[in-house]
Amino acid sequence: MGMKAVIMAGGEGRRLKAVTGDLPKPMVPLLGKPLMERVIELLRESGITEIAATLRYNPAPILEYFGSGEDFGVKLRWFIEQEPLGTAGSVRNCLDFTGGEDFLVVSGDAACDFDLGELMAEHNRAGGAVTIALYESPEPLRYGLVVPDAEGEVRCFIEKPPWERVVTDLVNTGIYAVSPRAMELVPERREFDFARDLFPLLMERGEGIRGVKMEGYWCDVGTPEAYYRCCLDALAGRLRLVSPPPAEEHGNPEEARRGPLEGEFRAERRVPCRDRAKLMRAVSGSLMEAGAELDDGVVLKAGHCALRISPSAERSEIVIEAAAGDSDFPEQLADAAGELVTSLE
Repeated sequence: MGMKAVIMAGGEGRRLKAVTGDLPKPMVPLLGKPLMERVIELLRESGITEIAATLRYNPAPILEYFGSGEDFGVKLRWFIEQEPLGTAGSVRNCLDFTGGEDFLVVSGDAACDFDLGELMAEHNRAGGAVTIALYESPEPLRYGLVVPDAEGEVRCFIEKPPWERVVTDLVNTGIYAVSPRAMELVPERREFDFARDLFPLLMERGEGIRGVKMEGYWCDVGTPEAYYRCCLDALAGRLRLVSPPPAEEHGNPEEARRGPLEGEFRAERRVPCRDRAKLMRAVSGSLMEAGAELDDGVVLKAGHCALRISPSAERSEIVIEAAAGDSDFPEQLADAAGELVTSLE
């Protein structure tokens, strides 16, 4: 039997209403796809295709968009709350889906690119009641802090503290690997929260709760500021999307836009820089009077050699290409051009 997951997707997103209106928070778009679809893609990438989702606020748009999950490569079951059950209570409501196996709990309205298989593997290895995915946050005030010891055992929780009480930068992401014995403590049809109710109860009973610091990106898209920052992070590649949007074409790709310089022997240098465009302005200004062509980078040609200086299409660096009929000259030309570019920054 494969691993299962429960997506908590009942959020209203009150603080986001200025941006999203009545749209339920899991349907807020992240570069063309709802947040919840991004979560489903991440689960599917980890091999998890049996998924339940808990709904409460305005479930109709979510149900209409996702249906059975078939179009998204997964099987979805829906559990709609009539009364608020809290985070743990809503997951408790899915027990006939999760059965007697350990399972994963994720939020349907947060963005992340964690290796969820790694979290589940650590949970299975340690055998704790719950394993919490932790994230290093430089701004921890909006979140619950989790303090694990050197072995990963959680020693205490601090819920949304003021700066004076901040003792760690590890925050609770709301992503959990959960064992059935933990869910046995959650009352049926009653509001019950993971952080506020279940975790203190587990610690009081001596049940193991582990915290695992995850590598990658995570953002609770709870405010307009966080939402816009998350979109920008996705555009910049800081948040890895399983299915990225089509890239805009700004000219031709670097490797396809030009032919090789004339000359049997070649050399290349790459010079890192802070601002490609500004540095290229300085390069073109210094070589313009020498007869440089400027329509394909800065190109200088002589009877026996050629030099091209251009910005990289991929990163903030300048690419220097030299070619000549003499085997040693391209290296010398590239070195001299590299010194020039470095001096101009």
